[in-house]
Amino acid sequence: MSLPDPPPPGKPVSRLGLYIPFSLLTLLALAWSGAWIWARGETGARMDRGAAALKTAGYEIDWSERKIGGYPFRLNVTLKDVEARDASGWRLEAAKVEGQAYLHAPTRWILAAPEGLTFARPVGGPVRVTGKLLRASLSGLGKRPPNASFEGADLTFAPAAGALPFSLSTAERVEMHLRKGPDDEGGIWITVKDGRARLPGLMGRIAGNQPVSMTWDSRLTRMSAFAGADWAEAIRNWTRGGGRMTVKTAGLTAGPAVISVTSGNLGVGADGRATGTLDLTLRQAPNALATLGASGTLPEDRAAAAAAVISARQGTGDIARATLTFEAGETTLGPIAIAPAPHVFTPR
Repeated sequence: MSLPDPPPPGKPVSRLGLYIPFSLLTLLALAWSGAWIWARGETGARMDRGAAALKTAGYEIDWSERKIGGYPFRLNVTLKDVEARDASGWRLEAAKVEGQAYLHAPTRWILAAPEGLTFARPVGGPVRVTGKLLRASLSGLGKRPPNASFEGADLTFAPAAGALPFSLSTAERVEMHLRKGPDDEGGIWITVKDGRARLPGLMGRIAGNQPVSMTWDSRLTRMSAFAGADWAEAIRNWTRGGGRMTVKTAGLTAGPAVISVTSGNLGVGADGRATGTLDLTLRQAPNALATLGASGTLPEDRAAAAAAVISARQGTGDIARATLTFEAGETTLGPIAIAPAPHVFTPR
């Protein structure tokens, strides 16, 4: 018996189809890793350049340690012992600041201070801020203004030993937002919800044991002119370029006293003080003004005169309308000069 002939050898099976996808994936991973390493280095370099630019403008920002990680899809920056300060005496400190951005969107950053922060006032001293949430976001750094937000939840404000009291002891929520708008505009929104005044501070005397809340909604014009080596120069250039702040609505509720801004138009004078007007609706204003005088925040005679004017405008109710004017370095309520106009910057 003869054995059958073996089958003829076939073509060798090509494994090229298996190798190509793995090779492409390897090349893609190498390219992505290279991009991440470059972005990591660029992030550190930009931070260093930004700190140097701020120093030139009169601001200082330092940290004791910086780590950048997050591979492969994120850029995570951790700074320890962060301190930022300016020439006027304001200072911000945080034991730890964490920042995060996605590699595909490296200009949008989320920042957090998980261990709280401390801000120091030029007059008054440091205040320690802690809470359930302390978070900020920053994007559009090439815009004027950039998009920036701050959110705080269940906040506690604790002045350091020997420091002057801060107007709030707690706040359920604090939000601040800065946004670029159309037609060379910017918008600022501020909200403080259910704050508690710190007795025996001014707001505590007005509010008693009741919550303090605040809202502010305004627009800034001519934002392209807001540029300069420091804050004062930027404000001057903005003012020269026709920049103004239009207040859409604002309000302060402190116990029974309520101040509502129905409209306003503000600017900055050459002396660095606010100029313009705010149209107000006031409830329980005489009591609040009496407290301002009794606490020494306002000269007692001026507070009494302003309270008399407001009482006359209230009629039989407890609501009055008045105009708050900032002019020639003075703040006037109706016809009564009650205090210097607020400083926006200090001329050198």
